Amino acid sequence: MSKDTIKCKYIFEEDYNPLYVNGAQGGINSLGEIIINFYLERNALPKSQTFSVENGKISKENIDKVEPKDLKNSFVRVFQNGVVMNYQTAKEVHKWLGKHIESLEQIIDEQKDKK
Repeated sequence: MSKDTIKCKYIFEEDYNPLYVNGAQGGINSLGEIIINFYLERNALPKSQTFSVENGKISKENIDKVEPKDLKNSFVRVFQNGVVMNYQTAKEVHKWLGKHIESLEQIIDEQKDKK
């Protein structure tokens, strides 16, 4: 018995560039679709810093002159992309991701056993 087959060709835009994410935020919208907004969480960067110059060389930063003042107690979440998917697609992505997580856990366990 022969099986019918179909080939799927993948098209990548010229500017395709995967991004690193370490978190997500989202939920269910009014249309019943799932929204996932991916972000990169990192320490906040200063808008400016003031340094003193001694003998033509920049010295260590003067913490009192970092803007904004609350920089030490700040972090940012940079949202660069997100996805909206329907229920069925979400289930398929969940299944696909679950399989890859199981494979990764197996690899991690094997590496632990080797140590």
